[in-house]
Amino acid sequence: MSAGREGSGGAKPREPAGRGRSPRGGSPRRIGAAVGDLVSESEPQTLLARVQTRWASACGAGIAERARPVAERDGTVTIACVSATWAQELDLMQLELLRRLNEQLESASIEGLRFVVDGEPR
Repeated sequence: MSAGREGSGGAKPREPAGRGRSPRGGSPRRIGAAVGDLVSESEPQTLLARVQTRWASACGAGIAERARPVAERDGTVTIACVSATWAQELDLMQLELLRRLNEQLESASIEGLRFVVDGEPR
């Protein structure tokens, strides 16, 4: 009898993962779903980082060009503005900006906004 196992009913060797096959044996995932999962997993979890990523969509491009979130403490986010005029105007809009931000964050986690003059253009 030979040392080989030719013709025996042994287990079939596993095929290597190739194009279109997942090495884990499951179906391949669409790239959009995989990227979406990666983005949500890598998104910073601090309140400031969450506000920074949503700032422009919450307040609009015009405001975002002149003011940006720079700090957070105890639920109050500090917004650096290019001038005292912008700081004052945004302070008057604070309730609306808070509402929009908390909507974007899907929770009422921001308690207040504080506006300061930075003077540095973006």
